[in-house]
Amino acid sequence: MIKLKKGKERTKKKLNKGKTDLKSEQINRLNQAIYDESDNDSDSNQPEQKPRISKKEQTNREIILVTYIFVGLFVLVLGYITNFMFSQSSEVINNAYNQRQDLLSEQIVRGDIISADGKTLAHTDTDKNGTEKRVYPYENMFAHVVGRFSKGKTGLEASENFHLLTSNNNMFSKILRELSGEKNIGDNIVTTLDSRLQKAAYDALGNRKGAVVVTDPSSGKILAMVSKPDYDPNKIDVLWEELVEDSNNNSALINRVTQGLYPPGSTFKILTALEYVKENPDYEDYTYDCEGKGKFYDVTINCYNNRAHGKEGLMESFAKSCNSSFANIGTTLNITSFRKLCESFLFNSVLPTNLTYNRSSFVLTAKSSEKDIPQTVIGQGKTQITPLHNALIVSTIANGGVMMKPYLVDHIENQNGNVIKKYMPEMYKTLISTDEAQILTSFMTEVVKNGTATALNNKKYTVAGKTGSAEYETNKPAHAWFVGFAPAEKPEIAVSIIVESVGTGSEYAVPVASKIFETYFNSK
Repeated sequence: MIKLKKGKERTKKKLNKGKTDLKSEQINRLNQAIYDESDNDSDSNQPEQKPRISKKEQTNREIILVTYIFVGLFVLVLGYITNFMFSQSSEVINNAYNQRQDLLSEQIVRGDIISADGKTLAHTDTDKNGTEKRVYPYENMFAHVVGRFSKGKTGLEASENFHLLTSNNNMFSKILRELSGEKNIGDNIVTTLDSRLQKAAYDALGNRKGAVVVTDPSSGKILAMVSKPDYDPNKIDVLWEELVEDSNNNSALINRVTQGLYPPGSTFKILTALEYVKENPDYEDYTYDCEGKGKFYDVTINCYNNRAHGKEGLMESFAKSCNSSFANIGTTLNITSFRKLCESFLFNSVLPTNLTYNRSSFVLTAKSSEKDIPQTVIGQGKTQITPLHNALIVSTIANGGVMMKPYLVDHIENQNGNVIKKYMPEMYKTLISTDEAQILTSFMTEVVKNGTATALNNKKYTVAGKTGSAEYETNKPAHAWFVGFAPAEKPEIAVSIIVESVGTGSEYAVPVASKIFETYFNSK
């Protein structure tokens, strides 16, 4: 019995031991599975350990970073210097506070200013004592555009001062003159100005106050620039106090072409018509029955002398300069779009020129009172423009929608006539399509054929233009405007003319344009 019991006990122990071993094996397998899963999770969710970077590698990276920073700074400095040399250097050099100019004048005799047709417009005379005197052979005629040397430089005398005091003669000749105690001769400025057109414009304007600018629309060359009243720059020292006191309110020291601000009058209808054409592809279907005046937004708009034009389309309204029809057009325009168009034509903006000028202004917005619209769209109200800006607008139309940058200097040459620097035409921007430019040209041609500028209708050449009468003060005659170009089909010359306080553009500005066109085409 005892043996049997012990046998049973041994058997029970073996069974228990087997169970224990089985449980241990299962626990071990479970632990291994948990460990493997943990490993997998760790591999998938945690980033790979980056290899440790040595001190040498870290130092190299820092050196490379610093090198890149210094290279970047060098490129920035180089870019600034390049921009300064090409864009700002002439402005700094020509600054009145630049002492270098005074030093140059002690060593160099100021160069000449010459017209495109070879006439000397300014030169320096030196007497036997070495005293220099600046001389202007044409006296008043080029007073504003060529400018003056004494009492503060203006015009080309100011903008080209550095070039006039720079000598690019051959080195051997310059050394000889210096050794002999003589001054070297400065370079000459050859302008784009045509003395024949300048004289035609000057004579045609007569004794009236006003301004004339003549351009080549395809290049931007300024062919003539006249402003009156004027003065004789040869006598500026004697006249100075009288001119500054200005007891007669002549403002003779101001260049009216670039600085005179005037309401554009009906010349502004060019942009109003353009906006209407842009907004209305069916613009040819436009009709209006003019009774000589009309009321728009409670504002009464009168046609000139209250003349009733009758039933008319857009072209007829433009040709006859019908105020009431254009005021009617103004009530249909998208004012936001209209302002955008005007600003694309550089109202409220910088003009692409280095001439001294005043900005034109256009104040109408979508928030403006509706009562401001009728006056604004016919070129009255608060809109103001310079004759130069008006010339850019009409030249853009003449040039197929492309505005060119206006310029006055054709090239710079040394004393011997060798060209040192040549200036080339530069495009500013394409403002309208060729189709739109052609539509406006057809409107402007109709002005000459059957509208307010029929005095320019002849068989020698075709003219496209727009007259304007700009009212500026109650009970005073209007300013007379004319802008236009010829030949209409292939423009070579464009004009912008204003005659102050005289009346209509057709009576006073058109005759000035006629003399300029005649001079140009007769001299070809």
